[in-house]
Amino acid sequence: MAPVQHFVNRNKVDNIIAKYEIIDMSDLTTIRIFLAVAAHRSFVAAARQLSMTAPSVTRAVSALEGELGVQLLLRTTRQVSLTSAGAVYAARISPLLDQFEAVVDEVRAQRDQVSGHIRINAPLSLGQRILPGVVSGLRVENPDITVSLSLTDHFIDIVSGEFDLAIRISRAPQDKSTIWRKIRPVRRLLVASPGYLAINGTPREPEDLTDAQCIAFDEEARSEDWELSSAGRTRKVHAGRVLATNNGEVSARLAENGEGIALLPHFIVEDALASGNLVPVLPEWEPTTLWLTLYYPPYDRLPMRVAKFSDFFENYVARVQPV
Repeated sequence: MAPVQHFVNRNKVDNIIAKYEIIDMSDLTTIRIFLAVAAHRSFVAAARQLSMTAPSVTRAVSALEGELGVQLLLRTTRQVSLTSAGAVYAARISPLLDQFEAVVDEVRAQRDQVSGHIRINAPLSLGQRILPGVVSGLRVENPDITVSLSLTDHFIDIVSGEFDLAIRISRAPQDKSTIWRKIRPVRRLLVASPGYLAINGTPREPEDLTDAQCIAFDEEARSEDWELSSAGRTRKVHAGRVLATNNGEVSARLAENGEGIALLPHFIVEDALASGNLVPVLPEWEPTTLWLTLYYPPYDRLPMRVAKFSDFFENYVARVQPV
């Protein structure tokens, strides 16, 4: 059987949009579900993003199509795609939904109450150590905010729409398609266990380091190059020929076990430094500065709930838990 062709009637779509000039909350939920399916081209992926079951997502979209009297999506065994009417509907309704939510945010902000769901991605170690305090403190002030946290040391694509913001520890941003907010520089240092240095000797210059001694902390657990500077001199050291990880906590534990020298953020190793399990190596040589940064999809206007989290996070890091 030949595939059904869907021809869009612009007046019909305008009438559909007009029905949503006055929108109740159940309508908003259904529209969000449809837009998630349209963005991901998948009921399963949309359900995962929305913390729903795939059948409930399918039912919601079918109900929307039934109410509008037009098919919005084509379902096949391999993928989901937009019909012509569905493409126009998504393009027209998405900015309307954004405007509606912006107005709601503004009204709630006037009485200092913010609500809504925030999807956050953050590095594993930073997330474990800092985000519980941030989220709990934020929700004390804004109990109607709900949060989904995804912790990974992999650098995610924020433009995909899966997250409202991401927290990163990285070099200066180069991506022009996203919005960045620098919070503060992140102090890093070379560390090793006293036992390791007693056996292998304490390096006096970067040239004393070999790639067999250096534990790499790389998102793909392969290798990395350390750039160290002192008194106008710069040296590069290759790390990871013997040991490499994609997690800072694991790298720190390997260093404590006497497996080599690691370059890590201070907040990961501060307890081990205080206990004497790790000691600084080449303290006069400074590694390349990394920044604690928030970055966002290319919003036209930062949603109030995201702005509230960003401000709270920055203040928390400055006052309670320095990085």
